[in-house]
Amino acid sequence: MRCWILSAALAVGFIFSVPLMSMASEADSILGQYWSEQRDGKIEIFRQGEEYFGRIVWGERPGKDSKNPDPELRDRDIIGLVFLEGFTYDGTGKWVDGKVYSPRHGQVFNAKMWLEQDGAVLKMRGYVGISLFGATASFTRDGQIAAADG
Repeated sequence: MRCWILSAALAVGFIFSVPLMSMASEADSILGQYWSEQRDGKIEIFRQGEEYFGRIVWGERPGKDSKNPDPELRDRDIIGLVFLEGFTYDGTGKWVDGKVYSPRHGQVFNAKMWLEQDGAVLKMRGYVGISLFGATASFTRDGQIAAADG
């Protein structure tokens, strides 16, 4: 009898864990490196705990974070800068409730992200207040540019 109960408990546990594993896999589909729209920079999306972040990993014209509102941070390098913070996966193909820092403007905006073209393109929308008041940037997954140029 105990063997049957244990088997049933394991089966039920497995059935309920499969959707969670699938959602975690779907959430991690955003991980990787992407080229900027102008191909003059590259970013990397990474995860810490349950949140997703982005950092600048390469730039044609690397520089300092000179427009940062905090004078003590104006001398830090743009390369390595974490500019996307605190995104969570909502289960519907969007990473939401994040913040994007614009070193070009020295400002922080609310943001959300999603993937298009079978994961080859990352869209990130930064906005003030509501998403209607913002701008969207596109990033092409590293390795997809050569295929697109083909």
